[in-house]
Amino acid sequence: MEQKLIETIVGAIQDKKGKNIVSLDISKTDGAICSAFVVCNADSTTQVAAIAAGIEEKVLETLGEKVWRVEGQQNALWIAMDYVDVVVHIFQTELRDFYKLEELWADAPSVRYEYEE
Repeated sequence: MEQKLIETIVGAIQDKKGKNIVSLDISKTDGAICSAFVVCNADSTTQVAAIAAGIEEKVLETLGEKVWRVEGQQNALWIAMDYVDVVVHIFQTELRDFYKLEELWADAPSVRYEYEE
């Protein structure tokens, strides 16, 4: 189920033209709060919000699964979506460059997804 969830999330991000999509398998990391992170970025708060809405809609439609918790929708600079086993981080590009979230989990296995026009 987890892999199908990740694939659905990535597809929804691609549908909204999210950039630099990567999934990190943190399941074997001590103290990990979930099994995987999916991280992407967008160039505007409007696009960040649209990606979050697209993920929520596609996951519900495809898998029948509701997001457990969403943070950051007010300003849409960094939205975190908690699907319990998978947490999605949608950053505005400058914030992603600043926080470098993937570097905190640099030793976790990762998959990068190509941007598709």
